[in-house]
Amino acid sequence: MATWINDWNPEDNHFWESKGKKIAWNTLTITTISLLLSFVVWYLMSGIVTKLPGVGFNFTERQLFWLAALPGLAAGFLRIIHSFLIPIYGTRHTITISTIIKLIPVIGLMMAVMNVNTPFWVFAVLSFTTGFGGGDFSSFMPSTNLFFPARLKGTALGIQAGIGNFGVSVVQFLVPALLGVAIVGAPQMLKTTNVATHEVTTKAIYLQSPIVILIPLLIIMTIVCWIWLKSIPLKRTFKEQMGIFKIKHTWFCTITYIMTFGTFSGLAAAFPLMIKSLYGGFEGGPDPLKYAFYGPLIGSASRVLFGFVADKVGGAVLTTITGIGFVVCIAIMVQTGAVAPTSLDQFHIFLWTMLIMFFFSGVGNAATFRQYPIIFKSNSVHGAGVIGWTAAIASFGPFVFSNIIGSELQSTAAAGHKGVNTFFWGLLVFSVIATIINWYYYQRKGCERPS
Repeated sequence: MATWINDWNPEDNHFWESKGKKIAWNTLTITTISLLLSFVVWYLMSGIVTKLPGVGFNFTERQLFWLAALPGLAAGFLRIIHSFLIPIYGTRHTITISTIIKLIPVIGLMMAVMNVNTPFWVFAVLSFTTGFGGGDFSSFMPSTNLFFPARLKGTALGIQAGIGNFGVSVVQFLVPALLGVAIVGAPQMLKTTNVATHEVTTKAIYLQSPIVILIPLLIIMTIVCWIWLKSIPLKRTFKEQMGIFKIKHTWFCTITYIMTFGTFSGLAAAFPLMIKSLYGGFEGGPDPLKYAFYGPLIGSASRVLFGFVADKVGGAVLTTITGIGFVVCIAIMVQTGAVAPTSLDQFHIFLWTMLIMFFFSGVGNAATFRQYPIIFKSNSVHGAGVIGWTAAIASFGPFVFSNIIGSELQSTAAAGHKGVNTFFWGLLVFSVIATIINWYYYQRKGCERPS
């Protein structure tokens, strides 16, 4: 009785105004804060990985990209599991347990970065477990989908996913901001080398400081989730939920969400290392963590803002605009040589086009989460399941992007000129295909399921 709500009908205006609205918005507030912490944990490694070689960890560039990639691999598999948990175990139990287990990678990484003798395999395991923070997204979104009426789903899902996505920029901002703050443990000595003069400078930093502050926050949110969250009595077995895979629109939605969120999550993970690898070798090269957090910040903000827009104009048109925006940005980067640079002068083109891509990814993410509940409006369980499933597959973005980008950088470096043109050409082609699918089935006049 402390867990399950006896009845729930948000489409009934009287029920919504008298009882449902307060419960739904309170639930959204609590789960959104918890989701933000999930994204912080998920992207912890991308925030600290660029500093590991400088403080004495003897990892190769390829190993660093693996550390950035593994959280995405774990999140993808875990999201598939999370896609089916809410109708079985409910919001309260699922979200509470998902919050407390994130202490495992947080405490582990705090200890690992304080010992330069920590082997690569330990970092790899811990990097994989940060995927706990990415995997539970596929429980948060189906939960929110069930609490809100159809007319507010785009807004609610946009707010939750957008603010949750802020966790990516939060961690990439907190890492450089707290590196000089002593909270616990001894400092590490960060060595940097001037490319032109080969002069080596050192300064004390605390890689553990941005990590340790998460421990009390996760404990507090675990208690809050257990006390105040409730669950909607929508009991469905795993087998019943598997029905989504017999519907062709499940697969079309998967493709469009890979384009939107897959691109956001993948580029967010790879962005710091791309800056370091493509432009760090030039004299006066940029500090990756000085710029990297802007991308996820912009993508998250546009996701929140365009959730409201999607409720007004529909999601399909915004998804099409996103695809077109991606194609234009990628073409500019490739044609100007910004992703295979020959000088530092190209960095500004690279930075601005990447930031514009992050903006469009947020627009597309807001749009697709407006679309899916409408596409599957005849079955709320299928709608929630598809939201979880598409999010699961798209969360492989960090793993796929970081591995492909890392491999291409390694091969092009061996050839004498670093670049990732091939990767971005592939992303362009995929964006074209996804945009055509979205337009044909969900936007054009007479389409099957206008959304």
